[in-house]
Amino acid sequence: MTMQTSYNGISVPANGQAIEYNNGKFTIPDHPIIPFIEGDGTGRDIWKASQRVFDAAVAKAYGGKRSVAWYEVLAGEKAYRQTKNWLPDDTVKATVDFRVSIKGPLTTPVGGGIRSLNVALRQLMDLYQCVRPVKYYAGVPSPVKHPEKLNVVIFRENTEDIYAGIEFREGTPEAQKFIAFVNDDMLKGTKKKIRLDSGVGVKPISITGSKRLVRAAIQYALDNKRKTVTLVHKGNIQKFTEGAFREWGYEVASQEFREQTVTERESWILGNVEANPKLTAEENAALIEPGIEFAAKEFGEEVIAEVKSVLASIGASHGAGKWKTKILINDRIADSIFQQIILRPEDYSVLATTNLNGDYISDAAAAQVGGLGIAPGGNIGDGYAVFEATHGTAPKYADKDVINPGSVILSGVMLFDFLGWTEAARLIESSMEKTIGQKFVTYDFERGMQGATKAKTSEFATRMIENM
Repeated sequence: MTMQTSYNGISVPANGQAIEYNNGKFTIPDHPIIPFIEGDGTGRDIWKASQRVFDAAVAKAYGGKRSVAWYEVLAGEKAYRQTKNWLPDDTVKATVDFRVSIKGPLTTPVGGGIRSLNVALRQLMDLYQCVRPVKYYAGVPSPVKHPEKLNVVIFRENTEDIYAGIEFREGTPEAQKFIAFVNDDMLKGTKKKIRLDSGVGVKPISITGSKRLVRAAIQYALDNKRKTVTLVHKGNIQKFTEGAFREWGYEVASQEFREQTVTERESWILGNVEANPKLTAEENAALIEPGIEFAAKEFGEEVIAEVKSVLASIGASHGAGKWKTKILINDRIADSIFQQIILRPEDYSVLATTNLNGDYISDAAAAQVGGLGIAPGGNIGDGYAVFEATHGTAPKYADKDVINPGSVILSGVMLFDFLGWTEAARLIESSMEKTIGQKFVTYDFERGMQGATKAKTSEFATRMIENM
């Protein structure tokens, strides 16, 4: 493929090569060209500091044998000032052509009819996995007593749900037409009705989108020796969207990863038999569904059939305790998981979620370990990845050299792990932990630490480099 020599009028670095992707695998050169969007507001300060940290880590880890050819592409306010376009076509083309990129926070103008630039990038490149690792770094101020118990990686579906952006404003002809169709055709003969003065949105959740997301989450758990994958959903209320996500997730586990996984209900059935080998299917059913005798006869028969099916299909491969070595696939209602990660954080490892639920839970989880200031994220598709800060632009602090650069720095850690440059990634992580341990931190952490020194954004980066 022939690359452009410049994008948005900015020349492509001559000292690097493009990352390639063939047959499902990336080929990473020693000097990859990686586009970056510095971001709006505080993004300018954060990116300057982060790039210095990245370059220092790569230089120390590889002694000049590897380096990143950083390449600026334009988006957000800077792009609008220069091109009158919030997301120029050339920027999208560069992120596609060079495949792996990183970005700071971007402005999302509210109510002005301009779609979120983050959402636009995700949908244009089909970056269907939003991956958010959340873990504690020693010394970071936290509102909980044992933040170190939380160590989860959240796989949030990134292209569907309400983020598909199908909405109709109240009072418009489109909204009226949509409401009339639903009320007069789809809900005809029922007591349900949409109020005529409603704005309306459509929430699509597909079998394709759900399965590929859960597939990626289970594969990550396998590759990284994680013990559980939890499907997070609101299927008790929205049975054919959220509930379907749950069902399709279990199908992926049992059909595509049968040898490596066990579902929570299967583990109960197998465990009951191990505790009492003489247990009948009826007795086993009563143990996994207490009160089954009061349920409809058909329900009881279904559970008994489930017990028999599990024992027949995986009794030999997963029985006799072997299921305990498998990845446990379970599910939790979305509101329940907020409580669970506070009360029993050690029980959760990988969460696979629908889009909106994942948005909420990833920010709530980040709060337990110190907040969005050190919460990284990656948007990953087949052949593409965009790593990003997960916080906003905080424009009132722009160009003041005060903001915590941790979110972008740790997104860089994700980027280097993605490239397979794990030595550089660990160097950055350990130097950040050491710097925080020295209580040399930006104001957001300093105000919650006794005896801490308040550092500027640039000074924090410099100390990190020294600590390598």
